[in-house]
Amino acid sequence: MHLPNFLEARTRDKRNYSRVDFSFDSKLQNKYQGKTYYIKTYGCQMNEHDSENIAALLEQLGFQKVDKYTQADFILLNTCSIRENAHNKAFGMLGRIKHLRNEKKDIIVGICGCMAQEESVVERILRDYKFVNFVLGTHNMHQLPEVIEKSIQENKQQIEVFSREGDLYEGLPVLRTNSYKAYVNIIYGCDKFCTYCIVPYTRGRERSRKKEDILNEINTLIRDGYKEVTLLGQNVNAYGKDLYDDYHMDQLLEDVAKTGIPRVRFMTSHPWDFTDRMIDVIAKYPNIMPSIHLPIQSGSNQVLKRMGRRYTKESYLELFHKMKEKIPRVTISTDIIVGFPGESEEDFLETMKVVEECRFDNAFTFIFSVRKGTPAEKLEDHISLEEKEERLQRLNTVINQIFLEKNQKLEGSSLEVLVEGISSKKKMYFGYSDTNKLINFTSEKPLEVGDIVSVKITSAKTWSLDGEV
Repeated sequence: MHLPNFLEARTRDKRNYSRVDFSFDSKLQNKYQGKTYYIKTYGCQMNEHDSENIAALLEQLGFQKVDKYTQADFILLNTCSIRENAHNKAFGMLGRIKHLRNEKKDIIVGICGCMAQEESVVERILRDYKFVNFVLGTHNMHQLPEVIEKSIQENKQQIEVFSREGDLYEGLPVLRTNSYKAYVNIIYGCDKFCTYCIVPYTRGRERSRKKEDILNEINTLIRDGYKEVTLLGQNVNAYGKDLYDDYHMDQLLEDVAKTGIPRVRFMTSHPWDFTDRMIDVIAKYPNIMPSIHLPIQSGSNQVLKRMGRRYTKESYLELFHKMKEKIPRVTISTDIIVGFPGESEEDFLETMKVVEECRFDNAFTFIFSVRKGTPAEKLEDHISLEEKEERLQRLNTVINQIFLEKNQKLEGSSLEVLVEGISSKKKMYFGYSDTNKLINFTSEKPLEVGDIVSVKITSAKTWSLDGEV
C-alpha cells in the first residue's frame, strides 16, 4: 500500500526519470471477458485522454463498455481536484454507487486521477468509503491491470498512490473516443507552483516526452485519417526544458506543422513561457490554428504576486498585443479567478480594465476555491461569498456582452469548420472553426464527420454561431 504524501510531493528538487516501453501482462489478457465497465471522467483534456488509455487497458482485460454505471460490473471515477466543485461531484457519484452496491454486491469500484493524489481524499475514502476497491494515482496509471487483479484476489482495499513522479511510460494502449480529433500528451506536470494551484502536487514536476515519440504518434494518427491534434500539457509551453538544451516548444510546433496534419492546437499555456519564436511559428504555418488559451487569472499586479504567477499585468498585455499584431485572425481565450484572498475592489476593477482592453474571445471565470495543502490555504480571506458572487456576476455580464459583440462582427464572413456531428436538438451540423468558435450550420449536400468545410455565418449568439455551407 502506498499512501499520498503532500510533503514529499511538494519538494521542488529536480527528479530523474527514464523512458520505459509499456508491456501488458499476457496472463491478464481477456481474463474478465464478459464483464462490463463504466468510466466517469471529470476535469481537463489531460484527464479525458487518460480515460482513453484506461479504457484500452480495461478492454485488454476483457471488459466491455456500457453507457450507464448501473449496468456495469466495474466502475472507475477518473477525478479532478482543481476546484472544490469537482470534489463534490466525485463524492456525490460515490454516494450513488454506494446505494447501487447494496443491490449489486460484486461491483468493482476504483478511483484514479488527481483527487487520488490528495492525502485528505484518501483519508476520507479509507474512513467513509470502504466499499471502494482501490485508489490509483496519476503517476502509476500503467499499473491499473495489476491493481485491479490484486484488489480482487486479496479482497481488500488497495491504495497505490506514488507521491513522487516516476518514469514516463510509452506505448500505453489508447481507445480514442474520436476518429478525427486526437489528444497527444507532450509534457506532464508543472514547475510553476502558483500559490492557489494543486497541479504540481497531483501531477508532479515537468517531464517531457521525447520528440521522436510525439512525432511518431502524430504520423500514425495521420495515417489513420485524423484531421486535428491537440498537444497537451499542464504547462505546454515549457516543453523540452527538462529534456533538451536546444529543442523546445517552438521547434516541436514547427515539426508537428511540417507533418502536414490539417489542424494543430495546443493547451494550456503559461504566459511566462510563451516566447517570441513561438508566436512567429504560429504565424508562419496555416495548419497551426490561430486560437490560443492564455490564462491571466487577475489584472491586478498585487494579486498576481500573491498568486505566484511570475508576470505582471503589463508584461501580459505586451504579450497579448504582440500575438494580435503578428498572428492573423488570432483569437485568445483566458482564465480569471475572482475573489482571491486579499483582492480589493480596486484589484477587481483592474481585472475588469484588462478584460475591456483585451476583449477576449472566450473566458473561463471562477470564484477562488481553496485547495488544501497549497500556500493560498494559509492566506487570510476577508471577502464574503456574497461579494465574490457579485463580482463574478459583474465580470460575466461584461464578458458575455463582449462575446456577443465579437461574434456579431463575424456575420457575413466565412470560416473553415471541422464537421463533428449533427445536433439532435437543432437538426444541424456542428463543429469548431479554426479560431475555435462553435458553429451550427446547414448544408444542401450530405457531409461526413471529419470533413473540413467553409461555412458562411448567418447569425451570432453569445456562445455560438449559425451558418450554412
